[in-house]
Amino acid sequence: MYIPAHFNETDTDAVQALITEFPLATLVAHTDQGLVANHFPLMAVGKDRLVGHLALANDLHRFLPSGSDIMAIFQSDDAYISPNWYPSKAEHHKVVPTWNYQTVHIHGKITFQHDDKSKIAAVGRLTQKHERDANGAEAWKMSDAPKEFMAGMLDNIVAFEIEVTKVLAKSKLSQNRSSDDIESVASQLNTAGKVRLSRKMQPADKQA
Repeated sequence: MYIPAHFNETDTDAVQALITEFPLATLVAHTDQGLVANHFPLMAVGKDRLVGHLALANDLHRFLPSGSDIMAIFQSDDAYISPNWYPSKAEHHKVVPTWNYQTVHIHGKITFQHDDKSKIAAVGRLTQKHERDANGAEAWKMSDAPKEFMAGMLDNIVAFEIEVTKVLAKSKLSQNRSSDDIESVASQLNTAGKVRLSRKMQPADKQA
């Protein structure tokens, strides 16, 4: 990934926060069939491991050996940025359109797990976190489903974990513009409903 110095995201907490907030990753692998991309919600376990699961019918676990290199791409909110939003345009007109976004590329080695313990752990981690966020005290639990039904569902998935080997992160949030331009763009994004992206452009002490 091309990362100019002013867009290089080195804050590990910000990287973890993006993965937590936008867990649906694009998983890219190079296989005998060529490049293959799949989309899975993933969960970070510590800072060196990602866990998830895929359908047994998905051939990825058949033609990609455990231990293979893989890349997980996490993408946050994004938005088109108009030159008209820069106050500096009125001064010199030396402005062009661009796009603001945040993304994290995690390189690692994938291991597929077919045992029930790993599958239950993968599903349990994901559902516990997202059910709690969605339903609070009324969160769905795996034990809510009939035991035989749940066993059948688990038979039809494969768990996997990714051992993280490299992390590249990019926050393109107008850092190369003047403070007036940044403030104006953030205001325009907020008005357009891109509230989270607008907030990310603010100084840390104003993001609350």
